[in-house]
Amino acid sequence: MNFDFTETEKSLDGIAQYLKQEYLQISTGRANPALLDGVMVNSYGSMQPIKNIASINLEDARTMKVSPWDKNQIKDIEKAILDSQLPFSLSIDEGGVRVHIPQMTEESKTKILKIVKEKLEDARIKARNVRHDTMKYIEENEEYSEDMQKKFKEDLEKKIVTANKQLEDIYTHKERDIMSV
Repeated sequence: MNFDFTETEKSLDGIAQYLKQEYLQISTGRANPALLDGVMVNSYGSMQPIKNIASINLEDARTMKVSPWDKNQIKDIEKAILDSQLPFSLSIDEGGVRVHIPQMTEESKTKILKIVKEKLEDARIKARNVRHDTMKYIEENEEYSEDMQKKFKEDLEKKIVTANKQLEDIYTHKERDIMSV
């Protein structure tokens, strides 16, 4: 009899995807449309993600052009970006909003690395919770003998080690991105 780790593996993969998504929203001094993913714009009485009401194009390595489909929403987009307190400067023209990403200083890199490390720790906690829940399920399942439980726990530990290595690799990649700017 084997233990079905499908749900555990799905959860661990989801944690890795969560960390990647979180890191996409952290500026590395380069323009990336994902930096605006968390910005919500008041559009006709409801809050919408900026990507639902405008196209976001890269003009150069540190500039994005946000072009709303309805030009009457330019001011709303500007206000939403300013309210988000993201460290960007903006300029407006008749076609939309230009978002300028500032050059990173050593101080800003240090601050961003701290945030990146916190996100990694958050993901590790999520992985520990998955480990705990799966471990508890294995221990409470009476149809498994002690030897089987021990083997399943060892298999689980291997999966957790692999997941933590993957999270660490994602972190290392982001850290390199930040430091190379």
